[in-house]
Amino acid sequence: MSDPTRTTSLLDRPRAALVLEDGRRFDGLAYGAVGQTTGEAVFSTGMSGYQETLTDPSYHRQVVVMTAPHVGNTGVNDDDAESRRIWVAGYVVRDPAIRPSNWRSERTLEDDLREQGVVGISDIDTRALTRHLRERGAMRVGIFSGDEAALATEELVRRVQDAPAMAGSELASQVSIETSYTVPAVGERRFTVAALDLGIKSNTPRMLAERGIDVHVLPATSSIDDVLAVRPDGVFFSNGPGDPATATSEITLLREVLARRIPFFGICFGNQLLGRALGFGTFKLTYGHRGINVPVLDRSTGKVEITAQNHGFAVDAPLTGDDGEAGGAVAAPSDAAEGTDHGRVRVSHVCLNDDVVEGLECLDVPAFSVQFHPEAAAGPHDSAYLFDRFVDLMTSHAKEHHA
Repeated sequence: MSDPTRTTSLLDRPRAALVLEDGRRFDGLAYGAVGQTTGEAVFSTGMSGYQETLTDPSYHRQVVVMTAPHVGNTGVNDDDAESRRIWVAGYVVRDPAIRPSNWRSERTLEDDLREQGVVGISDIDTRALTRHLRERGAMRVGIFSGDEAALATEELVRRVQDAPAMAGSELASQVSIETSYTVPAVGERRFTVAALDLGIKSNTPRMLAERGIDVHVLPATSSIDDVLAVRPDGVFFSNGPGDPATATSEITLLREVLARRIPFFGICFGNQLLGRALGFGTFKLTYGHRGINVPVLDRSTGKVEITAQNHGFAVDAPLTGDDGEAGGAVAAPSDAAEGTDHGRVRVSHVCLNDDVVEGLECLDVPAFSVQFHPEAAAGPHDSAYLFDRFVDLMTSHAKEHHA
């Protein structure tokens, strides 16, 4: 194990350059692995929870810019990872901690970045970079360190522009498991849930299990037969990366679940897929929502929740219903595929920053979803009640089924 108190002199770091596809360049120092990487540049506003961010599969093929100036202060440990590895394509910080200071720290953040081959950059003006992304929108970016940083900006821009764009990218299958596994219920088993792993975070099945649920985590490529094989009382779709318009097999599966009236709960990517399964469109946000401080209005209660989010796409659903009132019921779009019109649906949650749809609730089938993360490791925890709402939905459905 590496020494968590070890210091790294800034003078020992190779030079590095960050280049955006529009030609903007920032010069700094290497942080993590030395080399080159490309991806979509996004920024995260969380001041803590960087280990959970790095290991969130939803960040696959994204270069994350941390808006908090000091990163790495608490080190990393073996307990807080949200998946089996770091998924970000690159990492951008202003002032990395020279040494961590926390009783739970087992090694430095840079140790993990370096050992897992994650190319990063430090000592740049992350505030200026974030303002640029807010004004111009998320775009492709490259980080080049060592000898690569000495290349002309024109050459580096060409490499960045050759990288694939996020729109049109199918990524869920790249982060999903290949073999299913089960997280057993804590205490008495109440229900069984089939959870489709589109990039699931480890805290999600843990929180379901705490509510007496046997969670069968299935690969993203699973069919309706695979789902029915576990005899589920409910189906869950997780968060995940990529363009929801590419998830054709997952949407087909979800339409089968809705047609069978199996209680459904989806978060993040799962919310977007529910929208598409109902016939709504999805679109790419200018710069997305990423961080742990996004205010969301629950329209059924009028309460505001502070939420954790990580998404670059959103559901294109109307915020007013046929009755003309905000939050009213709306008919499922008429262009839904044959046999997939599942009745009325309403927008249940809205982002207070920009009026983006943050949740859907079906009124004629047992299904709902939210765009944010109720499992929210490392916080906030305002939305944990949604797992209880899923339990209530399965309970009500079971009573109706056996009536």
